[in-house]
Amino acid sequence: MTNKKDIIICRCEDVSLEQIEKAFEKGYDTFEDLKRLLRVGMGPCQANTCGHLTQKEIAKHTKTPIQEVPIHKVRPLVLGVPLAKIAEDHQDED
Repeated sequence: MTNKKDIIICRCEDVSLEQIEKAFEKGYDTFEDLKRLLRVGMGPCQANTCGHLTQKEIAKHTKTPIQEVPIHKVRPLVLGVPLAKIAEDHQDED
């Protein structure tokens, strides 16, 4: 049998099934809880890879149909930053 610490749920943040189950034992059983505690879904893929896997584990743990398990809240940037501004600020450091 595969060790649960070797089963990676969130590849971006390197979160294992074992870590998620330990969070469940402490009473954290929502996507938002896991996101804040373990950073699940906060990597570059923004839960496109781990979102469904995390939902599935929450559903299994809470004995809730997966359709009823809310996904994480997406908080996109409000305003983009022009690359010229970044380059301009970088030049000021010299």
